[in-house]
Amino acid sequence: MNKPINVADYRALARKRLPKMVFDYLEGGAEDELGMQHNRKVFEDIRFRPHRLTDVSKRDISTKIFDKDLKAPVVIAPTGLNGVLWPDGDLVLARAAAKFGIPFALSTASTASIEAVARGADGERWFQLYVVHRKLAELLVKRALDCGYTTLILTTDVGVNGKRERDMRNGFGMPVKYSLSTLIDGALHPRWSLDLLRNGMPQLANFASDQVQDTELQAALMSRQMDASFSFDDLQWLRDQWPHKLLIKGLARPEDAERCIQLGADGVILSNHGGRQLDSAISPMETVAATAARINGPVFVDSGVRRGSDVVKAVALGAKAVLLGRATLYGLAAQGPKGVEAVLSIFMDEIDRTLAQIGCPSVSKLGSDFIWDASECHADIAAPFHL
Repeated sequence: MNKPINVADYRALARKRLPKMVFDYLEGGAEDELGMQHNRKVFEDIRFRPHRLTDVSKRDISTKIFDKDLKAPVVIAPTGLNGVLWPDGDLVLARAAAKFGIPFALSTASTASIEAVARGADGERWFQLYVVHRKLAELLVKRALDCGYTTLILTTDVGVNGKRERDMRNGFGMPVKYSLSTLIDGALHPRWSLDLLRNGMPQLANFASDQVQDTELQAALMSRQMDASFSFDDLQWLRDQWPHKLLIKGLARPEDAERCIQLGADGVILSNHGGRQLDSAISPMETVAATAARINGPVFVDSGVRRGSDVVKAVALGAKAVLLGRATLYGLAAQGPKGVEAVLSIFMDEIDRTLAQIGCPSVSKLGSDFIWDASECHADIAAPFHL
């Protein structure tokens, strides 16, 4: 391949470097993977309605979130097991985010600990919480607080683990179970295998803590099962644990977002987990405008973002910023630090180009007027025929 020029090119390079089992973990979704396809189709079906004769000789893609300046309306999303894709994957992502002036969100299921990322990367650090067990959740929140993380993200859409059939067929899990086929696959991908041999098999670093001692917590960790009983009634408990900004992730309904804000959340992340949980869920883009109109707080979006134009579409419809998951992971898996920075550069460039093309000089001036509404066109066409 010549020099990669878009996210799809980095996906192809990632697929080439990773064993099938690992690439399927990165790429796969739930069941028939219809949700993944739908996420992309929704973005693709949204059309711009550009303004012309507008001065776009200078453009500003920066934004402000919680009174903090970001160089673009982009956050690196919390994703798990990144060390399987590249050595110290979480640190690579966090350092790239700091370099590009955007936040990095660390997953509960990271392969670098809360403390290691705080020591090893500057910039704005957020922490994403899975409630596996209440006592463990309390410990994780305290650790993030002690390490200077500024924003807590509660993920709500994993009451049970999604049925990811690629992982089931491959036998993918932590720790990795070796078989003849996985050993052969590793031998056919020597660059990835050599990195693994040099650095060792990554582990879920936040669960390897001296604080996690009692048998009840250890059993919860071993089963990797989420606390399916966590509900709106428990949100106040979490709000009391965390004195900084709190975002609720995994929402799909404006009324749920409104209730979260009423209970003390500072903002929401509309998400269908990238199609990895419920296969037939709506795209977050299908509810972003209604949610933004209903709540007094920032709305974020993830799932299916592959282009800078996707970011512009989301912001125009009411999102404050988008979270990048697979897109930056393709860069990580393909070329490590170089790949992540290249993908972020691509997004910055495409956001800027899209603003110029639609006649908008600044991210702050984006609005629904830049998005084509088919119903308006249909009404205009039908009007002359009304008697």
